[in-house]
Amino acid sequence: MNTNTMHPLGTDAPNLADQAADRANSAIRSTQNVTNAAFDRLTDKVGDVRDQAAPLINRLSDQAGTAARRGLDAVRDTSAQVRETALKASDTTVAYIKDEPLKAILIAAATGAALMALVSLLGRSRSAN
Repeated sequence: MNTNTMHPLGTDAPNLADQAADRANSAIRSTQNVTNAAFDRLTDKVGDVRDQAAPLINRLSDQAGTAARRGLDAVRDTSAQVRETALKASDTTVAYIKDEPLKAILIAAATGAALMALVSLLGRSRSAN
């Protein structure tokens, strides 16, 4: 039996523990390196996607702004047309009153009487309930 190859168990235990700790540390470092590389690739891909999406987002934002301006312009145009129509109706009414004052008074009286009759009917139907 060769005494050089045989070591007491007590002297090999610290060496085995050190070797196991070194291997564990090496595995941890390797895992960290792989994880860091994966995160780097993911970060690069996210950056690429962001760079590709930015022009699309800007274009959509511009289109939304354009649509909003068109909508506001349409509302202004419609408002101006309604105002113009109301002014024409007012002018037409004033002209009719000037041309036909008696008819205008009779129409106004008839309209007032019809409104009073309607209010009276509505008042009765509510009090009956």
